[in-house]
Amino acid sequence: MGAVLASGLLAGCMSTPMPSLHVDLPPHWQQEVAARTPAPPASTTWWHDFGDPRLDALVDQALAANPDIAQATARLRAARALRGVSDAPLRPDLHFRTSNPIDPDASASYFVVGFDSTWELGLFGRGQALNRMARADVESARAQLGDARLTVAAEVARQWVLLRAAQQREALLQDADRQREVQARLLDERVRLRLSPPQQAAAAHAASGQAAAAMAAPHADAVAAAQALAVLLGRSEPDAAWLQPGAIPVTRGIAPAGVPADLLRQRPDVLHAQSAVLDAAGELGLAKAEQWPSIAIGGSIIRSFSEAERVSKHTGAIGSIGPLIDIPLFDWGLRHARARAKDEELQAAVFGYRHTVLAAVGEVETVLASLEAQRIRVEQGTLALDEEEASARAVHRRAQLGLASALDTADSELQRDQAAIELAGARADHALAYVALCKALGGGMLPAATTASAGGAP
Repeated sequence: MGAVLASGLLAGCMSTPMPSLHVDLPPHWQQEVAARTPAPPASTTWWHDFGDPRLDALVDQALAANPDIAQATARLRAARALRGVSDAPLRPDLHFRTSNPIDPDASASYFVVGFDSTWELGLFGRGQALNRMARADVESARAQLGDARLTVAAEVARQWVLLRAAQQREALLQDADRQREVQARLLDERVRLRLSPPQQAAAAHAASGQAAAAMAAPHADAVAAAQALAVLLGRSEPDAAWLQPGAIPVTRGIAPAGVPADLLRQRPDVLHAQSAVLDAAGELGLAKAEQWPSIAIGGSIIRSFSEAERVSKHTGAIGSIGPLIDIPLFDWGLRHARARAKDEELQAAVFGYRHTVLAAVGEVETVLASLEAQRIRVEQGTLALDEEEASARAVHRRAQLGLASALDTADSELQRDQAAIELAGARADHALAYVALCKALGGGMLPAATTASAGGAP
């Protein structure tokens, strides 16, 4: 007995070591966008980089009212509530019990009342295993809450950009449609005067019809984006003010991407994978502990009363205290197999963590490349629009001098509108790529007040 207790005390001081979560990462991003672009100081509220107060207000409202965030917050509170009693199986318990046994000869009955208590000592790493599993539940819930907040903020910004882009595209298409109609009328007149073949007028009318039909798509996109915003803000219908046209949000700079190792502290999916490793380590520790004897201290105090011939008689009280030992014998092989399985599951969790980190690095690199491509597209689109506007002004001046026709003016203005449509699409895609980058980097996380509430009791 002494040997068993001694071995238990020794094993109780031992613990299942946590595996290494080190992942070899490049010292810097391969797509060095931030190094070539002036950037404002890093901000926890990355959507402020767009300089759009209406977007800022929408994100703040969504973070406060989104149902997914509320659900994740409730789950985090539940996990914290259980975390506070994670060692309950290892605390002493006390039970008050009564019974009414009957004497076998049926000549007397007894009323038994008493207290009994057990206290498992939590040796062989049981206590640490339970603590790790409870911590993992809290960290997982916290990561899910962070993911919900990040996803909602990014989706609000994304839908707002899509809404503004659709509205601007619709307005530009309306201008282009008017120019198409002017072209068609002018060509009809030229055909009447036998200055142009009928095929040119027919083609102009077909192009005008296509331009009118094209306006339906951005309007539908704007309605869809407004409805998506309403859902994100926990509303049943969008605000009418959202449908008022406005400019596409433009970032004031590219936020520094930092170093790849920052992902380990920011991305919710990486934090969730880390909590999965912690949970697997706890389950392994518990499975290892189950291979050893369960040692507890038990005690009881029992008092009984007998009733015979309607006379109550006190039969005395009995007390006991001593160790309770449960030693696995015939099922030890099963317990050992479970421990080996849990060890493999821990290794799988580590591989999952490393995969998540590497996938995160790859995602950021891809988004950085896309962001740079869209930046070039915006730059070239801006130059093209400047050239088309200069050309349109020159044609207009020539028309005033009688050196160019009204058809030439309509053609030049249509070319300008087409360049403006292309530039608007490039700006929207650049803004969407910036949102994707902020999300891939873990969002620069959330406002200070929001993060504080996530760290404490929500």
